[in-house]
Amino acid sequence: MAASSSKQASLALFLAALAVSSAVMASLAPGAGAATTTCAPTQLTPCAPAIIGNAAPTAACCARLKAHPASCFCQYKKDPNMKRYVNSPNGKKVFAACKVPLPRC
Repeated sequence: MAASSSKQASLALFLAALAVSSAVMASLAPGAGAATTTCAPTQLTPCAPAIIGNAAPTAACCARLKAHPASCFCQYKKDPNMKRYVNSPNGKKVFAACKVPLPRC
């Protein structure tokens, strides 16, 4: 029961980090333009169970990772709220399983 509670707490923390990071990045983004890349970590919510709980990534998770701009992953790797997920062993396993290269920044 404690493990389930711990996973739920970790998932809640991950989702909160996504929301905070999205809000911060949106507030720092330049004016909206067609060529502007918007990084929204909430788009990666389908990957949360795989990154937090060590589950296999779903097709939806892999599709979102593949569609997400590589430059955003560089931002996440530097973001104090997100880097522990992107740089974690489970995060790296998810990228590898989805065949998405994690950029070197």
